[in-house]
Amino acid sequence: MSTSNRLRVALIIGSTRSGRFGPTVADWFTARAGRRRDIALDRIDLATIGLPDQLTDHDEPVPAAVRELGERLAAADAFVVVTPEYNRSFPAAVKNAIDWFGTEWAAKPVTVISYGRDSDGSHATAQLRQVFAELDAVPIRRTVGITRAWQRFAPDGSWPGRDPELEDAARGMLDQLTWWATALREARGNTPFVL
Repeated sequence: MSTSNRLRVALIIGSTRSGRFGPTVADWFTARAGRRRDIALDRIDLATIGLPDQLTDHDEPVPAAVRELGERLAAADAFVVVTPEYNRSFPAAVKNAIDWFGTEWAAKPVTVISYGRDSDGSHATAQLRQVFAELDAVPIRRTVGITRAWQRFAPDGSWPGRDPELEDAARGMLDQLTWWATALREARGNTPFVL
């Protein structure tokens, strides 16, 4: 597949707290996605992007960080959100990033890689599906949930240790995400999406 035809997937790292595990999970996913010739990843780390916490009114100019991220999201064909589960939900930084934008999410597939201490992040994933559906994004069926993420290191310090089930989940998620991304990119090209 030519570089221009590759699907642009925005990988959003949702944890912003000190000592966070999100970049480790994102690194693991990046290695899997990097094996595919049909995907170009745009890694977006909410801890460094600098989005303000307070939203502007509709008639006010948006800050530069919002404009820059908006351009990257608008260029994406699909989204992967890497998020921890905090208190049976996703972090406030993820909701803030979602709420700054609208049309950038529309008619594009989104999936979630969630992780937790004792859970696999399924509560965070379920809630993100509802939020993204409200914004006319297309939450896909396949996601990846990682239980006890911090305990999955291999003896050599790599993460995760050998885990065929996790590898299969990531592969299946990527297959479904790219199918939807291809179909929806073609649909948006043929008929502009109506909000």
